[in-house]
Amino acid sequence: MTTRLIRLAIAGAFAIMVAGVVTWYLNAGPGSATGSDGPVPQPSFANVGGPFTLTDHTGAEVTDADYRGGYVLLYFGYTFCPDVCPTELWKIVQALGQMPEEVAAQVTPVLVTIDPQRDTPEALAQYVALFDPRMVGLTGTAEQIAAVADEYNVYYARVDDAEDPSRYTMDHSVYTYLVGPDGTVRNVFTNGQTAEQIAEAVTAEVEGGGSV
Repeated sequence: MTTRLIRLAIAGAFAIMVAGVVTWYLNAGPGSATGSDGPVPQPSFANVGGPFTLTDHTGAEVTDADYRGGYVLLYFGYTFCPDVCPTELWKIVQALGQMPEEVAAQVTPVLVTIDPQRDTPEALAQYVALFDPRMVGLTGTAEQIAAVADEYNVYYARVDDAEDPSRYTMDHSVYTYLVGPDGTVRNVFTNGQTAEQIAEAVTAEVEGGGSV
């Protein structure tokens, strides 16, 4: 138990540190902060995101290229998550509902599992249907999930139950990525941001033509 608590403490400290960095970036756009030399430059997410090959909740193989031309709200989580994942996925659905219809029509909500052992296409199909018919669930081999998580700088780790290893949970970072029509990450949202804030940011990005 002591070892588990230490792991959780380390993971929590890491998440807080990363959240602080992401929040700084999110607040660093033009007009959001100024210094003695003028506005802070627009942040770049050039090193976040990349190509992937996964399996969707219908069992079809998909790649990042299948989502080109539209926007994606990408979240990494898992179906056995007891609290934060359903909360964040529901927030994404609420955000879509607060966007103008013509904007929401261009956005696909996507859940990438970080628990491929349990999250089969069938399990994901049942899960994403609970949130929104537009939501896509993606899974793959352990190696494929590790690769896409690495592309997006996603932290995740299995935490075994001392009494029943089959009841393991997953520690993971909690971010939602806005991916643009060209496959680049345009924004990153933390779990501290509201559905309204996400809707406003996505709407501004889409109506602005996706410029960076």
